[in-house]
Amino acid sequence: MPLRIAVIGQSGEIGPKLRELARRVGAAVAAAGAILFTGGRDGVMAAASQGAREAGGVTVGILPGDDLGQANPYVDIPITTGLTMEGRSQVLIHTADAVVAVGGGNGTLGEISNAYLYRKPIVAVRGSGGWADRLQPVLIEGKYLDHRRLVAIRFASDPEEAVRLALELAGAAPAAGPAGGPPWDTVQGDVPAAGTR
Repeated sequence: MPLRIAVIGQSGEIGPKLRELARRVGAAVAAAGAILFTGGRDGVMAAASQGAREAGGVTVGILPGDDLGQANPYVDIPITTGLTMEGRSQVLIHTADAVVAVGGGNGTLGEISNAYLYRKPIVAVRGSGGWADRLQPVLIEGKYLDHRRLVAIRFASDPEEAVRLALELAGAAPAAGPAGGPPWDTVQGDVPAAGTR
């Protein structure tokens, strides 16, 4: 079964450098025979989808709400979730075998946090701006979001290295937690209060 790589990053208008980095990530995912998953909309999601489509890959867009019209024109398989943006992001991350962050704003930061909690391999593309560049200095030991050290966040110098590393890590990644859920009850007894993380 092909690996599923989620590409996350900011939505909306993006500059040419970020667009090209995201396009290259998508192309590398397709070239490796993996399936590209994104949030299905504009910005980094559209650029990565374009790169994958142009390289002959399959693109899946996990959309908020029920409107197929939100999908960018490079999404082969749009999936409407009927959920909010945050709910859609959780579905996206839960579905992926690994995550590649390209740039990114607040929504991307939330997706990185979700991927960490689900112990999904995470690779950030250096030089892409946003949280992909701001994250490492605030991490414990330069690679963990918190004291539980659930999964090391990795950094790559270019899109192709990021995808290669994500695929390598996805192939070696252990299951997320009981029944594929977050490892709350498996790590030092930490169980978040309802509605928090």
